[in-house]
Amino acid sequence: MIYYFAIVGTKDNPIYELDLNITGAKNEHRHLNQFIVHSALDLVEELQWHSNAMYLKSVDKFNEWHVSSFVSAGNIKFMLLHETKNEEGIRNFFNECYELYIKMLMNPFYELNTPITSISFDAKIRFISKKYL
Repeated sequence: MIYYFAIVGTKDNPIYELDLNITGAKNEHRHLNQFIVHSALDLVEELQWHSNAMYLKSVDKFNEWHVSSFVSAGNIKFMLLHETKNEEGIRNFFNECYELYIKMLMNPFYELNTPITSISFDAKIRFISKKYL
């Protein structure tokens, strides 16, 4: 299983990115992950106005890849590129990542829309991914 997770800021800038290769399979299309997720941002922005839910489920599909999204109250977008549908696991993953992001926002040294470079944040996201994905 190969996953690509990105947190996108309010100005459509990437705040955090993570390539997750759960099974150790070779990802021949790794360079396309950013493009696929970025192209789905327009659909996310369109869907967020028609739904009250923060978790937008699968918003786009490219070949065998699905893009799921979660939009925060502050318009920060959590995007996940994945091969198989696991709606419950992905929803739980997004919820815990959102809680972790809120804790990051509460840090007085973190500025909104700047890249997250914290090693502990990265380790916690990796742990959450192993737990739910």
